[in-house]
Amino acid sequence: MPDETAPPLFSAELTPHRALGLRGRPYVIGAMLAAGLFPVLLTLARIAWPLALAVLLAVVILVVLQRRATSPDRRREQLTLWPDRLHLVQVNASGVATNHSFNPFLVRLIVDRDFDEQTTALHLRSSTGDLEIGAFLDGDDKSSFAKVFGTALKRARISSVKTGS
Repeated sequence: MPDETAPPLFSAELTPHRALGLRGRPYVIGAMLAAGLFPVLLTLARIAWPLALAVLLAVVILVVLQRRATSPDRRREQLTLWPDRLHLVQVNASGVATNHSFNPFLVRLIVDRDFDEQTTALHLRSSTGDLEIGAFLDGDDKSSFAKVFGTALKRARISSVKTGS
């Protein structure tokens, strides 16, 4: 029977990197509008209205894409490791959570690398299948997380053997 009150050996929350926060969005949109409206006003002054519409449409598209890129993203993954179990909660962009539980002895951390030895993907592999973790992380973050989590997984196995679980 697992001990629910014991502190975990390892716990991490993975979240996507946000290049621009919500506070910076008005500045970027304002700069795009200013940069786009100046040529529009010049071309309207010269009666080149089709070109003015094209520039204005490009500015509107950029604003929409920028707002979409900075919209709240609820994706995250919470990994918690005890000597006798690994619990993973994956939350997608819509906020829907999926729970997974593994036995630390029966799960393997698989690190996929490209020809330059850069980490491209992380998987938890067990008898029930293969589950990708940290898909939204960049290569360096995946690599550093794999080292830390792999060490914690080994420690859980050793701890479990010592306690006789």
